[in-house]
Amino acid sequence: MSRKRLIILGATGSIGRAALDVAAAFPEEFEVTALSAGRGGDVFEQQIKAVRPRIASVASPAEAARLRERCSDVPTEIIGGPDAAAAVAGGADGDLVISAIVGAAGLLPTLAAIRAGKTVALANKETMVMAGALVTAEAARYGTAILPVDSEHSAIFQALAGQRGEDVRRLILTASGGPFWNTPSDRLERVTREDALRHPNWSMGPKITIDSATLMNKGLEVIEAHWLFGIPAERIDVVIHRQSVVHSMVEFCDGSVLAQMGVADMRGPIAYAMSHPRRLPLPLAPLDVVGRGALTFEAPDTLRFPCLEHGYAALRTGGTMPAALNAANEEAVGAFLDGRIGFLAIAETIDRVLHETNPGPASTVDDVLAADATARRVARRILDVKSGEAPLSRGTGFREVKV
Repeated sequence: MSRKRLIILGATGSIGRAALDVAAAFPEEFEVTALSAGRGGDVFEQQIKAVRPRIASVASPAEAARLRERCSDVPTEIIGGPDAAAAVAGGADGDLVISAIVGAAGLLPTLAAIRAGKTVALANKETMVMAGALVTAEAARYGTAILPVDSEHSAIFQALAGQRGEDVRRLILTASGGPFWNTPSDRLERVTREDALRHPNWSMGPKITIDSATLMNKGLEVIEAHWLFGIPAERIDVVIHRQSVVHSMVEFCDGSVLAQMGVADMRGPIAYAMSHPRRLPLPLAPLDVVGRGALTFEAPDTLRFPCLEHGYAALRTGGTMPAALNAANEEAVGAFLDGRIGFLAIAETIDRVLHETNPGPASTVDDVLAADATARRVARRILDVKSGEAPLSRGTGFREVKV
């Protein structure tokens, strides 16, 4: 049996590194033919030398030149530029593209992979949030399968295997609640970057860890689940499950609920997408269902964590509103990580941006990218004014307008 050829976008991030670990553990199963990273630092250089892919890309031509010099003894073509990741995704030899670029930057490379007819293992939820209708339409047009990598969507995907779509009553996404679930409201104003990056259960990159702390990660996942599984917002629920053992659930019309459970290790859902429909014998610790103890579930607190409701509202509004939501969140999270705003100002900035956003149809990629750019300009204006000031006053929720 021939090995599956992998193209890994976002190779230096937490998902990319985990995918490379899985590929290295099963060399008879996988061949890594291409890698892409935003920056050409020491980690990416080491990856190129270890994997020796046919092609690798970075966003900067200058970084590509440096890498070519540092990796002159490796037979890897190294390219650079703003379109380099899309060129690798669509043009390199590969059977499966692992789309793990963080944020809006993953949209065009993912579309390039889809249009090249390559199966996509999607870890970049922002692609579906920004342009879910376009992405699913293009996947249908080119006969491309999209396999979810996020632990929650992978869990739903596994629970739906062999089931009829018309029998699904609702999807139930689980959330850990992040590091501040039990933190009193008056202390949330004073939490630091370091506090927010201490996730209790998962090891993830900085941006997604902050999204978990604000519950924006669940807001984005609700939108992604809608497009991946064709379920409307009113039939997608979120519950807080602090133990991160149940990764998500599907309820059917007869009242039955199927849950996917496992240890909190992203190598599980990554490997499932890489080897689908087979499973690999991963060297993960078995789930100790007795020692784990009680499993608890709570309703989310959208008053203290309004980002979840922002996600639902953006989905219900439709059009370019989810793209604006994503852009505002990326800008606000970046400002928090840079120390320019407080934790509560993330949700409050997003609320302000969405109040000032006029949604339109998301019929083309240009529509989506224009909405993204506009929302970023608005967010940066708000953040420039508010950086260093007292936290913004909380909004009451942006007006939903169907487009």
